[in-house]
Amino acid sequence: MNLNTSNYQKFLTSMAFGIGNKVGIWKIALPVIEKVAQRVLFKQLSSESNDSKREYQDRFFMKFNVLRAALKAYGKGAPAVRNCIQNLFIRQLLGPGIQQTKDRFRSKYGISPPGFMTISPEGCCNLKCHNCYAASIQGSLPRLSKEVFGKILDEKYNVWGSWFNVISGGEPFIWRDGNTDLIDMAKQYQDQFFMVYTNGTLIDKQKAKRMAEAGNISPALSVEGFEKETDERRGKGTHKLILQAFENLREAGVPFGISVTATAQNAEIILNDDLIDFYFDKQGAIYQWVFQYMPIGRGADTRNQISPEIRKKIWFKEHEWVCKRRLLIADFWNGGTFVSGCIAGGRADGYLYVDWTGNVYPCVFVPYWKDNIHDLYSKGKSLTDALFSDLFQGWRDWQHSYSLNVPLERRGNLIRPCLMRDHHDCARDVLLSTGAKPGNSSAEICLSDKSYKNALKEYDKELAVQLDPIWNNKYKA
Repeated sequence: MNLNTSNYQKFLTSMAFGIGNKVGIWKIALPVIEKVAQRVLFKQLSSESNDSKREYQDRFFMKFNVLRAALKAYGKGAPAVRNCIQNLFIRQLLGPGIQQTKDRFRSKYGISPPGFMTISPEGCCNLKCHNCYAASIQGSLPRLSKEVFGKILDEKYNVWGSWFNVISGGEPFIWRDGNTDLIDMAKQYQDQFFMVYTNGTLIDKQKAKRMAEAGNISPALSVEGFEKETDERRGKGTHKLILQAFENLREAGVPFGISVTATAQNAEIILNDDLIDFYFDKQGAIYQWVFQYMPIGRGADTRNQISPEIRKKIWFKEHEWVCKRRLLIADFWNGGTFVSGCIAGGRADGYLYVDWTGNVYPCVFVPYWKDNIHDLYSKGKSLTDALFSDLFQGWRDWQHSYSLNVPLERRGNLIRPCLMRDHHDCARDVLLSTGAKPGNSSAEICLSDKSYKNALKEYDKELAVQLDPIWNNKYKA
């Protein structure tokens, strides 16, 4: 039984919810279920998997932490939240419909569909954070119409079997088309779930109540550390508004998490257990996303990225939190062993990104494109067609040559899995050979700036020195 199969998810979900729905005893039962599942599944490692035991364990713990977080949300959630969790984790994962949709896609197109996507329907924001694109844009930006937004959601669900949506921005809660806002859209798509990256300042009691009534929304509020670090980047008083948003969400019964961007300025704060204790234990967050500053796009500055040495420290700390404290903490750059490497480019169970202009990107952090959703629709094509551009195919070709389905002895280091960040020369080759279009002027400059290229190339060499010994000793040995 491969850990990436639906059978694994079905096993965990049915066991946990079968017990968890009876007098709330899942807190006692879950560790027992986990030990049994671990014992049964690990027996299959030597005969059915090309992965190392450590990779196998990483994915096991991460998947179980997702289930653990879902059960926490269920226990504290409003009635609609509880109904949503039961529907998504039982009907979607245990029912045949989603898998049949994925099988049809695979049979028709020869590849498995993406698992989710990120959509930014709105580019504007009510804050002007340092080193954010919104701080450098004057005037208004285009936004996706509710018709196009809905058409994307329909296609990814009905054609791909994808029910998970990540909503980014700009500030997503600013988005509106006529009388329809983001919460209204979520209500219209009850078979899907929406995780929303937000600065949190617009989440008042009324908005929290509406999210609780929808049931299928979880905001991930952006913090930079504690009050000092958050206010320095996002503006004085922002952290207090975030704490009020936490309170509003707790009272309404809406599950939420946090999002942290690791930079050269706040990396040491992020490594602190006090930060986790504050947001998880005191504020009630059930998950955390860590984004390492990417010097790409507007305001690109290689000096703001965390050093290879600090990234190594963060890797050890995150693995401690995930595998020992059993917290749901995800990091796209350090977490490659949890998801079999880079998940961009619309790979199987991976994702892609559509922004407010309709440009279709391989990744939120790769602002280069070949297709625009408006152009595709006007020509009678679909979002699926974007998956087969030479840009997306080139991205997936690199993934398959580096890690996906590659025997362990020849597999690339999954602790530095990012094509754009950790293997920048290879990314440039894909972008230049496919004639990918930059999404903004800074992205265009980054593609031609020799000093930028050399800085990232040197960074990647130093990163290999720091992280390859971990991969060789802990995973390949």
